[in-house]
Amino acid sequence: MSHNGLLLIDVDGPLNPYAAKPHRRPPGYETFRRTPGGSWLSGRQARKRKGLRVWLNPAHGRALLDLAADTGLQLIWCTTWLHEANTRIGPAIGLPELPVIEFPHQDLEPDGAGGHHWRRDGSWKWAAASRFAAGRPLAWLDDEHGASHYLRPRTSFDHDRADTPTLLCHCDPRTGLLDSHLDQIRAWAASMSG
Repeated sequence: MSHNGLLLIDVDGPLNPYAAKPHRRPPGYETFRRTPGGSWLSGRQARKRKGLRVWLNPAHGRALLDLAADTGLQLIWCTTWLHEANTRIGPAIGLPELPVIEFPHQDLEPDGAGGHHWRRDGSWKWAAASRFAAGRPLAWLDDEHGASHYLRPRTSFDHDRADTPTLLCHCDPRTGLLDSHLDQIRAWAASMSG
């Protein structure tokens, strides 16, 4: 069922349900932590240290690999984790190294605390995904497809892809990736080959 289609994967929201109850790890998930010094910790060490908490479900790697095998879609990281998705997230859930969509550094803004963050309007992500897909069928797991501040870049994305099969699969950041998302993508991929 190969049609050169892509499955774009965001980390925060779909794989890391960051908006779940803050002190209750969701069932099936493990706690990881990226410390301010850049360490990546798991298990007991992750619970003892300060830093960015990440919840990941090891079963998601196999589920995504099975989805790719069943549909012919190529798995692609589309996340602000960029290449760290391959060094941190992928190994934690059992994914091999995947291609990464790069976002232009000019879309970084000072955060007021000596660091940087991505521009809030999201235009960088939508434009980069459209360029990377280059007319290929595209399914995209993300938690911000419907955000109101993305209206302009979303409209441009939809216009650019008007004649190309596209499925924007919204994942609630309180629950993350669910079987229903995988089923939706399978059905969409099957509709292209039927």
